[in-house]
Amino acid sequence: MSDQRVTVTDETSGKSLELPIIKGTDGEPCLQIKALPSTLGYFTYDPGYTATASCTSKITFIDGGKGILRYRGYPIEQLAENSSFLEVAYLLLEGELPTADEFKDFQQDITYHTMIHERLKSFIGGFHYDAHPMAMMAGVVGSLAAFYHDKMDMENPEHRMLAAKRMIAKMPTIAAACYRHHMGWPTAYPNNSLNYTENFLDMMFSVPTEEYKVSKVAAKAFDLLFILHADHEQNASTSTVRLVGSTGANPYASVAAGISALWGPAHGGANEAVLTMLDEIGDVSRVGKFIDRAKDKNDPFRLMGFGHRVYKNFDPRATLIRKAAYEVLEELGTTDPLLELAMELERIALQDDYFISKKLYPNVDFYSGIIYKALGIPTSMFTVMFAIARTVGWVSQWLEQEEVGTPIGRPRQVYAGAPERDYIPVQSR
Repeated sequence: MSDQRVTVTDETSGKSLELPIIKGTDGEPCLQIKALPSTLGYFTYDPGYTATASCTSKITFIDGGKGILRYRGYPIEQLAENSSFLEVAYLLLEGELPTADEFKDFQQDITYHTMIHERLKSFIGGFHYDAHPMAMMAGVVGSLAAFYHDKMDMENPEHRMLAAKRMIAKMPTIAAACYRHHMGWPTAYPNNSLNYTENFLDMMFSVPTEEYKVSKVAAKAFDLLFILHADHEQNASTSTVRLVGSTGANPYASVAAGISALWGPAHGGANEAVLTMLDEIGDVSRVGKFIDRAKDKNDPFRLMGFGHRVYKNFDPRATLIRKAAYEVLEELGTTDPLLELAMELERIALQDDYFISKKLYPNVDFYSGIIYKALGIPTSMFTVMFAIARTVGWVSQWLEQEEVGTPIGRPRQVYAGAPERDYIPVQSR
């Protein structure tokens, strides 16, 4: 906390209050407003919490104006170029990059916990075959508390870390099981000879009747996507995990709540919405028409996958993933009308003065949807891919909160309902 203060004066009462300035390592300073209600009698009003810092965190830093994203101080560009998803996971959990021995032990810990309880297969089998995978994921992850409730001491740091590692390890297995249930395929077991993303692809697509060879291109693309999606500061789903965790709820319930928040089309469901939009456009010849509709303020149509609430200039993740998208398309030699449509939409938007002036560049959701489509991932599974990666961020944020302690989350409100009134008997109404 800084020694500097900002003085707030209520002209109605004449009372003043000095608000301490809190400065972090980077980013804008904040005002500590805790004494505001008791001294001046006011709360603050901030719908969507767009100007409110709800916590102090050492995990992720974002500067939306400059297009900066860092995990534990490391630029996302350097991690994407040099690291692996599991190494990034260790970084987010522990705060530092691992030594060779530390990373070896971490890999072994994750590999050890990739199996899911056989009873969970029955639980997954209880869902209707066409249930949305995100609904299944939320239910299954929440149910993990029923399997590990007697082995979880929330006050024990080792138990908390074990739960975090367990979720990182099991999330791909659960996701693949949900997909295979939808397809009517038998559940695939993890193959511990493969790395994290290779193992996930094997569990997704291998079948008992023939040998399945994991595509190195696909595995590399997934590793990059998972790195870019691992954490993103106090977004809606992460804030949800922290809020639920502040009640003392177990980490499985907290992450299940985060999955539900991620499902929304304005959040993690945005990459699925991109493909839905491309389906609506339908053909390359219709792109111009829909570009015009997007510019029309009176038209409800929106171009999904363009612009970002936080990044006001460009999304650094999109810059990295765009290159990967073109590499995947070139390597696979994929021909798909929707992918051709997406590329044409990108070309026009990047050259159009309207989109350039408003800085509506293609974001990470636009390109991740293209990659998932090219790799054969069903549209309904897009947000599940996001959830696998973001689990690392969720459990890292949960661990941090548990370590430092936090009061239960309890936002205030502006009540705009009826004033006090007396009850009237039904006969007199």
